[in-house]
Amino acid sequence: MPNPAIAAADWGTSHLRVWLLDADGNALAERRSAEGLLSVKPGGFSDVLESHLDAMGAPATLPVIICGMAGSRQGWIEAPYVFVPASIGDILAGAVAAPGTRRDVRIIPGIAQRDQTAPDVMRGEETQLAGIAELSSGSHLVCMPGTHSKWVETNNGAVSGFGSWLTGELFSLLSRQSILRHSLGESPVSVSPDNATFRHWCANALSEGGDIGAHLFRIRASSLLLDLSPPDAAAALSGLLIGAEIASAARRFAETSGPVTLVASSSLAKLYESALHMAGREVRVVDGDAVVRAGLFAAARHNGMIGSIGTQA
Repeated sequence: MPNPAIAAADWGTSHLRVWLLDADGNALAERRSAEGLLSVKPGGFSDVLESHLDAMGAPATLPVIICGMAGSRQGWIEAPYVFVPASIGDILAGAVAAPGTRRDVRIIPGIAQRDQTAPDVMRGEETQLAGIAELSSGSHLVCMPGTHSKWVETNNGAVSGFGSWLTGELFSLLSRQSILRHSLGESPVSVSPDNATFRHWCANALSEGGDIGAHLFRIRASSLLLDLSPPDAAAALSGLLIGAEIASAARRFAETSGPVTLVASSSLAKLYESALHMAGREVRVVDGDAVVRAGLFAAARHNGMIGSIGTQA
């Protein structure tokens, strides 16, 4: 393996992804695990990281750049939020050094919106923004679906505002712990963007401006009275929640026109792309893994971390 220039990690609440990157930002090696914030013992972040670096043969002096929940108050060390509006460069420059390690380890801060009507925070997604080259000029609207979906408005390389939607978490809670679990079954199947039920419920949510409260119980009623099958009940819930999110975000960011940059992978990307097209929006899809790696590499460069590296172990 060629000598890596930097190790990069995306440390979330329930996952950890670590890469070794070369001097051009290309991935040389990768490790993934479920050792997210919630599973790491207090004081154990350095040991977890080193175990993965050792497994990939990383040099002992190789620096590491990290984004995500490792920088939260309950993480390795708190990387204080950068308040928006802020340039992406200023966000990256706020990386803090992690204690208790033999190497240079820095953690990128999240961003916060101190707004009386729409307070919000994010950690990890700001690094994906840094990996999208097109955001350096012009106005853009970025959608990052997930457990807590993020919509971000950027202007000439600066984050001007953002919002969070609990779409993924709501689907999980409603399908497992609400009355709807009886309609969706034990293990809801994955939903296809071509599913007619998904498209019908998504279209209803879009046309009615995202009002889901009155519609959720109709999924249960449809399974009782109209023979809605468990797979179609899952499609209905998915369509309703995604459509409601997009309708709400469209109102929130009504002044930002043009294509929506969708940061997602696999089936989730296809569902959101389909729903956004139904809402009349052009979509540009970028791979989530690729942009987080690019963002971490940009952060390492911004903080002067790519330079003299020890010899390959």
